Amino acid sequence: MFKLDLEKAEEPEIKLQASIGSPKKQESSRKTSISKADHSSRILYPRRGSLLPKMMNADMDVVDAENQVELEEKTRLINQVLELQHTLEDLSARVDAVKEENLKLKSENQVLKQYIENLMSASSVFQTTDTKSKRK
Repeated sequence: MFKLDLEKAEEPEIKLQASIGSPKKQESSRKTSISKADHSSRILYPRRGSLLPKMMNADMDVVDAENQVELEEKTRLINQVLELQHTLEDLSARVDAVKEENLKLKSENQVLKQYIENLMSASSVFQTTDTKSKRK
């Protein structure tokens, strides 16, 4: 059951009395005062000397510090990924260059092999001698 009492004063106040359960509990019910003039601060901070704002600021500082650490970690990881990506691109370009050089060398080796075979067939020194034909 809720009661609403308006008192006559310079700053009108609303008093709420909440009672739950048996009549015995009604005796120990809580009263909450909310000022109409300055209700926004009293809703968040019911007493002026409360530690709640300090705790909220401390909690916010901890959250900000955690967010800052998380942001720094993400930035570090992004930079590391970018560095690895550039390294991979460099290695890929190097592999492509080595493949091209390998194909070029294979082609040159094929030409040299053919040239050497032609020289050997043209020279009498490298011609094969048939030992069986000389004996007959």
